[in-house]
Parts: sequence; C-alpha cells; structure tokens
Amino acid sequence: MATMPPPAENVSPDDLAAVARCKASYEQIRSQLSQVVIGQAGVIEQVLIAIFSRGHALLEGVPGLAKTLLVSSLAQATHLSFKRIQFTPDLMPSDVTGTEVIQEDAATGQRQYKFLPGPLFAHMILADEINRTPPKTQAAMLEAMQERQVTAGGKTHTLPNPFFVLATQNPLEQEGTYPLPEAQLDRFLLYIKVDYPSGAEEWEIARRVTGGTLGRIAPLVSPEDIVVLQDLVTRVPVSDQVLGYAWALVRGTRPGAEEAPEFIHRWVAWGAGPRGLLTLITCAKARAILHGRYHATLGDVQAVVKPALRHRIAGNYAAQANNLTSDKLIDMLLVEIPADRKYSKPTT
Repeated sequence: MATMPPPAENVSPDDLAAVARCKASYEQIRSQLSQVVIGQAGVIEQVLIAIFSRGHALLEGVPGLAKTLLVSSLAQATHLSFKRIQFTPDLMPSDVTGTEVIQEDAATGQRQYKFLPGPLFAHMILADEINRTPPKTQAAMLEAMQERQVTAGGKTHTLPNPFFVLATQNPLEQEGTYPLPEAQLDRFLLYIKVDYPSGAEEWEIARRVTGGTLGRIAPLVSPEDIVVLQDLVTRVPVSDQVLGYAWALVRGTRPGAEEAPEFIHRWVAWGAGPRGLLTLITCAKARAILHGRYHATLGDVQAVVKPALRHRIAGNYAAQANNLTSDKLIDMLLVEIPADRKYSKPTT
C-alpha cells in the first residue's frame, strides 16, 4: 500500500536534487559491486541503509559467502578509509582502540606519553568474527561504536566522521566463541542475514572467480557525500500512517502490551524497545532516498522490519520448542497487523 508523497512546495529543490543524486549513486555502487560480488542485492541494500542511517550492522552467514569481500569492495566504492580487524580469543581492547606508549624526545631527552591509534580509527571497520573475542574486547569495541570516540590516558580521541562498523559472525561453530549478549546486539542498527546464492548466481561465481574475470572497483562517493546524505535522511518526512504502522509493529512485539497479538504473549520473552521504533523509521527513510523518493512508505517499513527487529525480539522456550525464530514471529506479526489500518497518535 502506497502513501501519499508530501506536497512539492514543502520540499526544498536542493533536497530533491540530493535525493536524485543519492539514487544515481546507489545504482552506480550496485553496478560497481556486481563486478566482484555476484548476487546479494538485498544485503547490499541493507548495508547501505545502515550507512546512510548513521548506524552499524551485524552480518551473519556461514563461511564463504563473500561477507568480507562485500565490505571491502564497498569501502573502495565509497572512497572511505578501511580497516579490517580479525577478532581472536587473545585480542585485547588496546589492540582495537589503540594504546599510549612512552617516547623520548631526541632533542631534549624528555619522555612523554603518545597515543598510537588502533585500527578503529578509520571510516569503515570490518569487525570480522566479532563473536570470537572475549567480552572485554567486545565491550571496548561497542563503546567506541556508541560514543564514536576512544578514551586513553585520560584523553578523548574522536573517531573519523563518517564512522561505521560492519561486524560479521559465524553461526556454525559456537565452541570457543563469546556470543554477543542481547543488550549488546541492540547496539547494531541492523542484523543482516547473508544466505546462500541462487543456483544461477553460484554458477556465475564459479565462472568468474576461476576464470580470473572479476572487475575492479572505482570510487564513486566521498566521505563528505555520505555525511550530506546522512543529514538528508533526517529531513525525509514520515506521514502519521507510516509512523503509526511502525509504532504498531514495535508495540506488537512486546508480551504484556495491549497492542500485542495473542501469539506474542504465548511465545515471546521480550520484545523491541523504543530504539527498535527509531531504527524502523530511520531505515525506512534511508531506503526511500536510495530509491529516489523524498518520503517513506509502508513498503519501506516492511522491507526493513526483519533486519531492524530480528535481534530485538527473543522467543521463549515454547517458541524454541516449536522452531519459531524471530523471523517467523515477525512474519506472523506482519499478517496480524495490517498496513491499511488507520493509525493515529494515541491519547495516552
């Protein structure tokens, strides 16, 4: 169901031009990435939504699905500084954030502390297999993601702008890993599932890779362009109908809430908080400008609801016994809460 766009006279010509440039850039980035990453169109869109929403994303998939290649290629296409951190069980917080060392001035002989920045000081960070490092290092990483700064030796060091983390985790091997707690998962704007390619895509992967015919990535978007687009997302209007639909979906995930369907009370331990609603609306707005629209629609909300909420809903033991994942619960919620219902601001 479509929603009416805002009146043209209420939209700045500069913003309309910026939306057009955003759509063109998105299509160019997809074209560039298709030279080295075959398929995964939905994953690419969701990653770009997270970037333009000024958020971080967690990518989960079995080994060999080109998660690392996708992120590094995206960094090349966006002309951003890029660092990869391979998380291991012996990685310390200072290995990620940086550390202070004593240096001696050759002229005066005086010694003083100097901060040596860690790999976290880049525009785009690939946190590879983040669930393989201990909670202490995970906490340092997540704190930097939230505050966008690092404190060492009593001094605060600001991270680059834009700054975002794309973390990966392997869902298969759980021995020797440190799964992210639910409260820390909430720090990620989107939780993106990377699935196997289709048969035709896998055929093309084998042909290109073994034949040495992968293309090269050309830079298309500068860091300054991304900051402008991030600011543009905040100005994209959202109608009360779209806001109300997102509000109803998030409220519907909470057991005990009067808006929640009966199956939520029976199978969900806890649902999404207000951050889930903010994520849903912001990502719907970001998706709108990627597709060249200066207004978010109900379809935008539906397109981002799973990556926005799947890590913010926890099924109880009964749900696990019935093999009801958070994705299945969201599917049931989309059926139970219709988009064409009339929504308005609640009185209480």
